[in-house]
Amino acid sequence: MTYALFSAGSEDCLPAWVPAEVSVYLEHTEAGRPLRALARAAGVHASTVLRQVRAMEARREDMLVDGALTRLGRCLMPADAVPGTDDMPLSSDALAQEARRVLRRMCEPGAVLAVAADMDKAVVVREAEDTDPTRRAVVDRAPAEALALCGWIACDRPGRVSRYLITAAGRAALNRLLAEAENRARGFGEAPAAFAGAPPPRAARDTGRNAPAPRFRAAETPLALLARRRDGHGRTFLPPELAGAGERLREDFEMAGIGPRGTAARDRFLTEVEALPAASGPGSAAARARVVGALRDLGPGLGDVALRCCCRLEGLESAERALGWSARSGKIVLRIALERLRRHYDALGDAGAMLG
Repeated sequence: MTYALFSAGSEDCLPAWVPAEVSVYLEHTEAGRPLRALARAAGVHASTVLRQVRAMEARREDMLVDGALTRLGRCLMPADAVPGTDDMPLSSDALAQEARRVLRRMCEPGAVLAVAADMDKAVVVREAEDTDPTRRAVVDRAPAEALALCGWIACDRPGRVSRYLITAAGRAALNRLLAEAENRARGFGEAPAAFAGAPPPRAARDTGRNAPAPRFRAAETPLALLARRRDGHGRTFLPPELAGAGERLREDFEMAGIGPRGTAARDRFLTEVEALPAASGPGSAAARARVVGALRDLGPGLGDVALRCCCRLEGLESAERALGWSARSGKIVLRIALERLRRHYDALGDAGAMLG
């Protein structure tokens, strides 16, 4: 996956998402600025800066944090030694997109991010007592490092293969990022990104009736709820392969940047999507094509329930009312839709595998 580069227009050339204490640390260790000069610029005592530098140095024992600091340190290299584009850090928009995708997966019960020192990618897997671990996401090294540096994930089991869990700060960041994405999709304009534990803007702290709130927590989407539900014999209603097919459709929907498109039915939704301007990047264009192809393969009815429950995260009861179906029929139709969707992705071969 290719990520957009940050724009180096500020007085320092670090991405906007980098925490302030990291900037101070790199200015001292990579650019050679004295602690007292950094303290004067920040308006704090030199001992405060010294503590920040020591604390950040201690965090380098975490291999993802160390990798992120090494990558960011190259931004402060002389102009004649600037690294290649493949080794540059993520832009704020790229990190926000990856954080929404990865942290949402890590909110699922039993989910951990596993990475080895010699791997250029990390993997989010979901562990369960009664089933084998299932892969939930594949993450490139750069965004995994950024998530660790921001404190959104933390290593709970270092080793040859280290395991990371989502932190409280990561859950809070995910909620902010999801709210910002929903605001943009609903046409409320660009919301400023909130990174590195920064407090949300005043409008986001409004607790009145106009304050936007996600309909579901990240681990409580309709598919996640159905996947955890069991019958009287202890069997799950949705086996992992069917839930995974729905997650695959949602992943493409998010990568395509289509947005909710109101409450349009499948046919009108496809017409509106195909009338949209060309996607901003090749990954988005390919994801949009996969969404359209999957919904066309499902056809009316099955495509409607998949669009509502998998992509728009509507509950089954809401989908049943909108589609004019009888109570409790949506669960059966959704299972049929996911079975057809699984066959659709299986027929694509490697191109149908979950990207995340």
